[in-house]
Amino acid sequence: MQLSELEQTKLNQVRLDQSWKEGLADFLLSQQMDDLRSFLVAEKNANKTIYPPSSLIFNALDTTPLPNVKVVILGQDPYHGPDQAHGLSFSVQKGVALPPSLRNIFHELNTDLGVPVSRHGDLSKWAQQGVLLLNSVLTVEAGQPTSHQKRGWENFTDHVIDVLNERREHIVFILWGAYAQKKGQRIDQNKHLVLKAAHPSPLAANRGGFFGCKVFSKTNNYLKQHGIEPIDWQLDA
Repeated sequence: MQLSELEQTKLNQVRLDQSWKEGLADFLLSQQMDDLRSFLVAEKNANKTIYPPSSLIFNALDTTPLPNVKVVILGQDPYHGPDQAHGLSFSVQKGVALPPSLRNIFHELNTDLGVPVSRHGDLSKWAQQGVLLLNSVLTVEAGQPTSHQKRGWENFTDHVIDVLNERREHIVFILWGAYAQKKGQRIDQNKHLVLKAAHPSPLAANRGGFFGCKVFSKTNNYLKQHGIEPIDWQLDA
């Protein structure tokens, strides 16, 4: 993509990992992104509390650069409670109580691979190994779940998936629940592995289809089959 001097200057102002900045340049320079940016500024000017903090909105992309992605775990919205969201899907900061969905994820991980249940919910170690913990919507108003849906983030994260789908191969996409599975319809399953299961939330998981899905062992088996270093899912030392 050939950029004008003005476009390059505008792109340089975006605080985002360089590999993603280049891959997503067309969207970052689009009117859709300008509209999304204006919406977030207006929300902050109205003294609304937005999660995660602005420095962590792109945490998933910053922690897992484009060339490093091995696995994508697709979530929906950030947590909307204080000190929870830090830009990684399903993850919470250390010292924060584990949300029910994350408890179920850890339970399945323990059943699948025998990994001890973590004492904390910070999934940064997964992200650093190449697990892109991507929410479909990257911000939310405090105490208002789904409040930033249909503001433009869905189109942004569609572009993230498209870039991975087109530029990379042998990525494992883990899609929990109908929402993630619908968003994942754009993935080329001849190039990548798509693993589907019920959502880990208590309501969905207890209906069946999440526990026993064995996505963690399936992921590592696929990576090893293609000569890719598997993920060490254990969080505690």
